Amino acid sequence: MKKLTATLAIIALCFISCKKEVKSETETPAATVSDSVKTEEPVAEAPVDSAAAAKAWQAYATPGESHKLMADEVGTWNCEMTFWYEPDGKPEKSTSVANIKMILGGRYQEATYQGKIMGAPFEGKSTLAYNNASKEFTSTFIDNMGTGMMVATGKYDEATKSMELKGEMVNPMDGKKSPYREIYTIIDPTTRKMEMFDVKNGKEFKSMEIVMKKK
Repeated sequence: MKKLTATLAIIALCFISCKKEVKSETETPAATVSDSVKTEEPVAEAPVDSAAAAKAWQAYATPGESHKLMADEVGTWNCEMTFWYEPDGKPEKSTSVANIKMILGGRYQEATYQGKIMGAPFEGKSTLAYNNASKEFTSTFIDNMGTGMMVATGKYDEATKSMELKGEMVNPMDGKKSPYREIYTIIDPTTRKMEMFDVKNGKEFKSMEIVMKKK
């Protein structure tokens, strides 16, 4: 912990020093004005408290309760997947296996998925982060079914044991961005449910549901 505190203090001081250097480099001489026009005096910035900065960085870097929530999911999960490609369309079912672990000192969750979709091999990888500063979760997802990355942010509701995440994806048909929404629910200690909602013709519809059971 002492090493972490020292490292964070160094980072904070470097950040402050760099900020001062950038400011001095970008300042330009005041333009000449007539005696009848007064220029405003620049407002001096309050000095940065290095101890407070180090404390803030330490709090930012220290895993908390939300990270423990993610750590509860470490293990192997069997996933039952259902897809809807059109509103009220015929559902298609598939399966996959997810292996979840915590990385970088318990600060992030990483999951890898393997299975089949429409008879083709499927591989995917997701990350989940909780930002101590912004108090929100961020998820990313990539797979072998495309070349883009899905990024969504949101918050966890303790009352409903669910997390709502919102983001945008690019439609490969027209290259335009379209909103999507995820709801991730903790059903019980060994069951999770993820629901995804897309938008088509201006209306939201449920496009995917994954029920996860821990082995």
